[in-house]
Amino acid sequence: MSAKQIDVVAIGEAMVEFNQTRGENPHHYLFGYGGDTSNMVIAAARLGARAAYVTRVGSDTFGQRLLELWRSEGVETRGIGIDAEAPTGVYFVSHGPSGHEFSYLRAGSAASRMRPEDLPLDLIRDSRVLHASGISQAISVSACDAVSAAIAAARAAGVKISYDTNLRLKLWPLARARAVIMATLALCDWALPSLDDAKLLFEREDEGAVIDACHGAGAPLVVLRCGAGGCVVSDGRRRERFAAHRVDVVDATGAGDCFDGAFAVRILAGDDPFAAARYANAAAALATTGYGAVAPLPRPPAVEALLAKLR
Repeated sequence: MSAKQIDVVAIGEAMVEFNQTRGENPHHYLFGYGGDTSNMVIAAARLGARAAYVTRVGSDTFGQRLLELWRSEGVETRGIGIDAEAPTGVYFVSHGPSGHEFSYLRAGSAASRMRPEDLPLDLIRDSRVLHASGISQAISVSACDAVSAAIAAARAAGVKISYDTNLRLKLWPLARARAVIMATLALCDWALPSLDDAKLLFEREDEGAVIDACHGAGAPLVVLRCGAGGCVVSDGRRRERFAAHRVDVVDATGAGDCFDGAFAVRILAGDDPFAAARYANAAAALATTGYGAVAPLPRPPAVEALLAKLR
């Protein structure tokens, strides 16, 4: 078999972002970019991966700006379709006492019109890792089918499956989300749930019980992201917690996506899951030190510098 040309390919929805600043004017929003799988693949590219993205964007200014973003970040764009009949999604981030909150304009977006028959299967088969999320599946029935087809093609080609449960109950009911996510956990090589997601999905409060349930659903490797509580890694035999790093947090948008990208990069570099999680934990902390999902995504020297403080 020939050497793979792409390290990480992600599938899902990208959007443009308007992020509320915390200055004197609460009506001031910074323009940026987001979408969980797009954030992940950009994080992976910044950390040294050969990366590609699979999605659809509108034939509009926002879609064009996203294409320019991916190209500037070194993300392969030949798997991206242009939809002349549907818009690129938009979301807003506001900040309050309970943290960051999201508002979306994504119904009927170009990405939600992804279909299995439109997938760039050669690109997917030519990668080392395929990353998808619960949001990739939730945006529409056809997008969910496209993710299933992508996973099937990837597994047949020996491509590893990275899966972030990323539960958004505004997009689909819990019963359907639970059914689809559980089925996907059985197909992945590693699962990357957040603690809040997992509590809802598995109806358990205890971290250990959540991890056990995730393994029970079929995920051989589980990395439970616990926000300010760091992360817990389990390969079914060994379980280890990594504490969160103390940084000056500005905006946590996209931190989990950054973790996902960094984890994949380090697994592909030969790290064991525990070393990969330690690195990803530091990368995710740095992603909280600026506004927006993309702008603060770190590069290797910054991650290494933060890790060096612990040695």
